[in-house]
Amino acid sequence: MAAQLCDSWAERLGLPVGIPIASGAFDAHLGAVGAGARAHDLLKVMGTSTCDMLCAPHQGKAAVPGICGEVDGSIIPGLLGYEAGQSAFGDVYAWFRDLLAWTPGGFDEQRREALMPQLVAAAADEPIGANSLTALDWFNGRRTPNADSGARAAITGLNLGHSAPAVFRSLIEATACGARAIVDHFVAHGVPVERVLATGGIARKAPLVIQIMADLLGREVGVVESDQTCALGSAIAAATVAGLHDNLDSAQTAMASPVEYWVKPDPDSSAAYQGVYERYCTLGQQGAIA
Repeated sequence: MAAQLCDSWAERLGLPVGIPIASGAFDAHLGAVGAGARAHDLLKVMGTSTCDMLCAPHQGKAAVPGICGEVDGSIIPGLLGYEAGQSAFGDVYAWFRDLLAWTPGGFDEQRREALMPQLVAAAADEPIGANSLTALDWFNGRRTPNADSGARAAITGLNLGHSAPAVFRSLIEATACGARAIVDHFVAHGVPVERVLATGGIARKAPLVIQIMADLLGREVGVVESDQTCALGSAIAAATVAGLHDNLDSAQTAMASPVEYWVKPDPDSSAAYQGVYERYCTLGQQGAIA
């Protein structure tokens, strides 16, 4: 609660004096609240880009370098709120689809809409590493680790035998490698990640992407049930301010969205993806992103 409504504004608005006034908060941060995130849970809001949030107890040391921000209580009271993210995620897939859908007369919208499910289905049949293709996901610069709006994407290892689905799979793998780089960055700087949760359009509509991410991370990814975690988190915060719950923790327990299902990594795939991730880090000059 930020304040209580004063006499003059209560009169002007026709509201009771003293009702609680809540302060504003970032939409994605409240999404973490709505998704039921607790200490050491990393929530990825996955859409055109990603916003990655992690809460952890105070570490008693310097801030984690190379992330978007670190603010006490910005997500959950009493915990440090860390924010990271990827500047392009779903936008990477849409870019490649639009390359294939272009014609001199403009997009064939029917063909354009049909392409994405066709690409996803065909990419699922491609081998891990797409026959030595390696891509960087920095199509819109790099957000985390170490923000650099001038960073650029790349696709290497191409030859005339590569198909569109193979290139598309390399792009999915690149975005999953970017997700792992964020997790590895937090862990390397002393902030453990115990659970990875995913919400947003891609999380619920693109099972191949989530499976590749789980395989690359080598850990389970929980897909949150609610499609509106940011709105739900706002309701949880409002219910706490209004006194319907004693604190945010109890409000989350009563109101937060459950995880609909967990996507488990395949051990064989995880082992195979280690080489993909190493190539990704080498291409991105690991010293600059670790």
